[in-house]
Amino acid sequence: MCSPPKRLLVTGPPGVGKTTLITRVVEKLKGTHPDLKVRGFYTREIRQSGERTGFEIVTIDGQSGSLASSLSGSNSWPKVGKYKVDVAGFEALALPELEVNSSDAQLFVIDEVGKMELFSSAFFPAVWTIFNSNIPVIASIPIPKYGRDIPEVARIRNHADTMLYSLTKNSRDRVCLEVYDHLKSLLD
Repeated sequence: MCSPPKRLLVTGPPGVGKTTLITRVVEKLKGTHPDLKVRGFYTREIRQSGERTGFEIVTIDGQSGSLASSLSGSNSWPKVGKYKVDVAGFEALALPELEVNSSDAQLFVIDEVGKMELFSSAFFPAVWTIFNSNIPVIASIPIPKYGRDIPEVARIRNHADTMLYSLTKNSRDRVCLEVYDHLKSLLD
């Protein structure tokens, strides 16, 4: 009998609730597994006067910092749309969270493996190391834009031990429960 996949990917269009799903699943798992050691990060929108002006990275233990901004940042920073990506700020928070060898993590959270995060040359190797470890991971990935996939995203999507959950506004609650049940079965 095959064991269930340990790499869970959540995908869907922007704004559908991928980050919300991941944070809810992690909180629910912490409620049923109070000693669960979770490492990783999620991204959160920064809004001013109702308008999205950037993104911040938030580690599972609550540290936060800049990921991208439309209002500030060096002209030498790479851009995604109107946003300048703070690669150094991202790496300072994200990379220590993704270390497998120095961690006793029982679950990794990576929200997201996307274009902004992939400007860090060290990010994808860290993600790939996690995907090739025996530690469960939940990650979000973007849907291919204009039918074109980001090569690194395609690589993890096609990893042998991966299950993909597609999220829509109508399926959010059901998928949240499925992802929680799947991870809970891996941790029990």
